Amino acid sequence: MRQTGLTLYEPEKAYHGYTLLSPMEGTDTYLLDMRGNIVHRWRLEYRPGDYGYLLENGNLLVSGRTNKGPVTFGGRSGVVMELDWQGNKVWEYVEDTLHHDFCRMDNGNTMVLGWEAVPPEIARQVKGGIPDTDEERTLWSDYFKEITPGGQAVWEWHHYQHLDPEKDAICPIHHRDEWSHTNTCQVLPDGNIMTSFRILDTVGIIDKASGDFNWKWGRGELGHPHDPNLLDNGNVLLFDNGWHTVTAPSPGSRILEVNPKTNEIEWEYKTQPPWLFFSSFISGAQRQPNGNTLICEGMTGRLFEVTRDGEMVWEYTNPFYGQDERYGYVNRVFRTYRYGPDFPGFRGKDLDPGRYDWLNRLYQ
Repeated sequence: MRQTGLTLYEPEKAYHGYTLLSPMEGTDTYLLDMRGNIVHRWRLEYRPGDYGYLLENGNLLVSGRTNKGPVTFGGRSGVVMELDWQGNKVWEYVEDTLHHDFCRMDNGNTMVLGWEAVPPEIARQVKGGIPDTDEERTLWSDYFKEITPGGQAVWEWHHYQHLDPEKDAICPIHHRDEWSHTNTCQVLPDGNIMTSFRILDTVGIIDKASGDFNWKWGRGELGHPHDPNLLDNGNVLLFDNGWHTVTAPSPGSRILEVNPKTNEIEWEYKTQPPWLFFSSFISGAQRQPNGNTLICEGMTGRLFEVTRDGEMVWEYTNPFYGQDERYGYVNRVFRTYRYGPDFPGFRGKDLDPGRYDWLNRLYQ
């Protein structure tokens, strides 16, 4: 087992702030300072399904794993909750089909992501996947729904209506039980939706008004990607997991900055040999205000920050292990975010690590 907690910190080069950590095998979400000290903790009703992030008011928007969904694929949740700083539930939306991701919108609504069955007449047309693995099985795809604070759906988008059964073929070594395995739901400032289809090796932007794709990229370049997110310069930052990708000699992950106007890769982070940085599933990346990139190597629970030149300046490995029915005793992290000291949600909040002195001594 590798060393956990804080293992590297270069104060002169790292972007200073607080890092949000939601261990997938636990029932707590933690806020960490730059030295890996816990400064705040939310006690959750469920295991994260799969993560949470902070709203501008300091509340935690987080999904929970209810284990009531129709499938057993990774990423299942079932509930999205908003918790205040003290951990009180101020809002929730429950739907058994929810999975992976969600996004609070500027209008106060919440975009959610869930599973739905592909109509049989369309399912028969979908190419790819391992042959003869779909007998007597439902082929699952995904939907987006915009949900009001009162729980009403006011907009929907159904993947099977917009994907191409031939061009958007299932990964050749994946069972024919799901078509796309969507893992990202980011509503952009213009209202359009950034997304990622893991087993299609594709990321894209959906035009909310028409339902069509404004941008769709990655086939032949990516290997089961996660977490595309829009940068201030208009480029897209994403985690290329590198799972059986055709562009690398062996499994290894990459962080890519892609220009969606040209489809050119303008920056990347990777290691040599490739397996020194590798997570075959989950994971993500966040660009920091100083130009650094915070990376979540989710499979190993390792969070680290690199400069534009690829120098590692901060590293922390999740010390909170737990039992998973598929992988055993693990410390996975789906995604992480860092918030600067001037984040509005921190105003008036107590961020003294001394309140958790006993916990910090135990896990450092």
